[in-house]
Amino acid sequence: MRHSKDYGTDVLAGDWRRAAKRQVPEVPAEPGLVVEEVGDGFCGAVVDWSKDAMVLEDRHGKRRNFPWGHGYLVDGAPVAITRPAAAAPKQPARSASGSIAVTDHRARIARASRILVEGVHDGELVERVWGHDLRVAGVVVEPLHGIDDLAEAIADVQPGPHRRIGVLLDHLVTGSKESRIAAAVTSPHVLVVGHPFVDIWQAVRPRVLGIPQWPEIPRGTDWKTGICHAFGWPAEDAADIGQAWQRILDKVQTYVDLEPALLAVVEELIDFVTVGPDETGE
Repeated sequence: MRHSKDYGTDVLAGDWRRAAKRQVPEVPAEPGLVVEEVGDGFCGAVVDWSKDAMVLEDRHGKRRNFPWGHGYLVDGAPVAITRPAAAAPKQPARSASGSIAVTDHRARIARASRILVEGVHDGELVERVWGHDLRVAGVVVEPLHGIDDLAEAIADVQPGPHRRIGVLLDHLVTGSKESRIAAAVTSPHVLVVGHPFVDIWQAVRPRVLGIPQWPEIPRGTDWKTGICHAFGWPAEDAADIGQAWQRILDKVQTYVDLEPALLAVVEELIDFVTVGPDETGE
């Protein structure tokens, strides 16, 4: 039997059915991928592509278009070159409050309008979640260190059309001391809102702390001290209370870690103090 130099000894030798089933791997085109076209040996890197073809550029800078599919080698192995997978639309970055993060804004002079909160812990929680939004808007958050002197604090700010004041109170429920103080504020340039929780700590969702619910603290017991005792934390002085709060605050990453009742009123305050012109002239 004569042997063919082109086809070997027997084109039907071996398991031809298995050979027919062999799958050539598919390789998505990507910038810089070096591809050799089998037909004429053109070899170049992928520099561009379209719906119907890819563009290869050889080492001399010559470019040619080639269709997608079979007939190519990558690292000497047969492959089928396919269009690259469509990139997923890039989602805008979000701040901790869920708003679209602004990354290219210039520094803004603080507004005359501002938000007043009861204490340092309230301010720190608002800053943790809404800090980005407040800086973009130029809104300052100031602690009152108690609300007994709320009327005096508001008078000192001298609210007006261009100097709005938003106030966030703890435990603003019917019949509470807080509700009576809030009712005494009548200026149209001041908005007093609040949440129903005994303290701002309680606005952190229990699951964030790994508990089913916040402990019930007996009447007559300082609420924060009682919480520390329930968690087995020291509560001998203000430093211990501060450490306890930091443990809680460290667990808060975004708005989803807070109760909806707090989210709604803080967003309402930010809207109120940022509507219309302000005395910065911006």
